[in-house]
Amino acid sequence: MSVFTITFVCPTEIIAFSERSGDFTKINVQLLACSTDSKFSHFEWINKPRKEGGLGEMKIPVLSDRNMKIARDYGVLKEDEGIAYRGLFIIDPKGILRQITINDLPVGRSVDETLRLVQAFQYTDKHGEVCPANWKPGSDTIKPDPNKSKEYFGKQ
Repeated sequence: MSVFTITFVCPTEIIAFSERSGDFTKINVQLLACSTDSKFSHFEWINKPRKEGGLGEMKIPVLSDRNMKIARDYGVLKEDEGIAYRGLFIIDPKGILRQITINDLPVGRSVDETLRLVQAFQYTDKHGEVCPANWKPGSDTIKPDPNKSKEYFGKQ
């Protein structure tokens, strides 16, 4: 198994996204995990118990980017070490990249924030309004018009 697969943060992220995959499926989102390790490393990682740092049963696909093309193309490859930073990309059904998160290696990504961002993009696409900071589904949005936006700001 590759040294990159045997990290402490990676399994926590992949497991967290896998466990919440149903929340994403409900809003028509396909999750994919991708690592620069081989498919054989992934097989071993999935078969290693979670209590030992493995992934266990997965509800999302884990892709192998052995030639590092995906990591390089998405700008997350740390070329000098041949490893990838923690990249997260929200791509809409039209293939448009809507959001990028790139974390340094010691800090994991947030499933809740990713879900919130997808829901916000879906809302704005459907309703033509914009979502303020910390918006959550059901919260007030802003009409992107100088006069109509006062409806939102007047409540603050």
